Amino acid sequence: MACAMDIETSPLARPFPDMPAIDGVTLRVARAGYKNWDRADLTYAELAEGTTLAGVFTRNVCCSSEVELGREQVKLGRARALVVNAGNSNAFTGYRGREAVEQIMAQVAHHLDCKPSDVLVSSTGVIGVPLPKDKAEAGIAQVLEAQECSWEDAARTIGTTDTFAKGVTTSAILGETKVTLNGIIKGSGMIAPDMATMLGYVFTDAAVEPAFLQQCLAFANQRTFNCITVDSDTSTSDTVLAFATGKAGNAPLSSFDDPGADAFAAALMDTCMQLSHLVVRDGEGAQKFIAVNVSGAESDESARRVGLAIANSPLVKTAIAGGDANWGRVVMAVGKAGEPADRDKLGIAFGGVWAAKNGLPLPDYDETPVAKHLEGREIDITVELGLGEGRATVWTCDLTHGYISINADYRS
Repeated sequence: MACAMDIETSPLARPFPDMPAIDGVTLRVARAGYKNWDRADLTYAELAEGTTLAGVFTRNVCCSSEVELGREQVKLGRARALVVNAGNSNAFTGYRGREAVEQIMAQVAHHLDCKPSDVLVSSTGVIGVPLPKDKAEAGIAQVLEAQECSWEDAARTIGTTDTFAKGVTTSAILGETKVTLNGIIKGSGMIAPDMATMLGYVFTDAAVEPAFLQQCLAFANQRTFNCITVDSDTSTSDTVLAFATGKAGNAPLSSFDDPGADAFAAALMDTCMQLSHLVVRDGEGAQKFIAVNVSGAESDESARRVGLAIANSPLVKTAIAGGDANWGRVVMAVGKAGEPADRDKLGIAFGGVWAAKNGLPLPDYDETPVAKHLEGREIDITVELGLGEGRATVWTCDLTHGYISINADYRS
């Protein structure tokens, strides 16, 4: 299947991994025709009975009906199916948008003989256009009869402006039982999560109670998806869902007191971390992957906010795009973050080379190794605030003309 858009693959792309099957998960894709493109745009994941559910969603107040309904479904903690529509976000579409989602839920529920609330729906794409119910109905009918597909096919189908399919697989040992976690995600622009990210889905064969799965996902989310940004824009549809089929046969995890709980939480964290980095690597027009490391803050949350101020700064991002070691722009971003900072304690480094310490440029600072570092694809910025023990890492990409080109032509 072709990529979502006829654009060059990001130079930061990672090859799609060999992802094993997850017992209790069946994947299919179909072409509903939500846009005028020659590709599949509807993804269906059928889940075994007893599958537990957790999720985090956008805080954007103009969210879609899919998000509103999803929040309520997560509280129930169970799922039988997931449907993802690509090409139309169905956001800001009023009652017509909600009717389309409820129609999909009812259609799938009838097929599975389950409750409509057991069917999760996500949509991504253009805002303000109601999801066409006739195309959705035909697409669902088609996908329910389709052949099973690969994880890579599913990952490609949920994309919009993505230039490569994004998937991750990890595993953990719970007592004597090996469990597998597979994740797929889409996202390239409109990336500044305030909860989770774009559209991301993690599937595992582990047995995990809904409350503990939610606890683990929320913890991982704050340190992964909430620490990435491409363009400072928070989507109306951002969703991350985790599904646990329980087919591995381990004793169900209900708290960190259970054997293997720490290992599962670590594997979920690793999965979310890798997925979040893949989104940044596919940032629209991105040429460089940037890690912003902040230490010495009054708290970890303060460090994260300082990091995001730097990572979201167009001046910083364009300087990196141009290979300009303009550390003054980093100073500016720290100062505008609205977090505790002391100019006379501030230190800044690029690629491990300190340009300034204790509020002053170093007299022997040599920009040559920094310029060499900025020629690469992987960029590291370090900021020392000198105030406390708080620390955080935020990931972003540079800002190039490619971002403008992609978004100026988005609806065409």
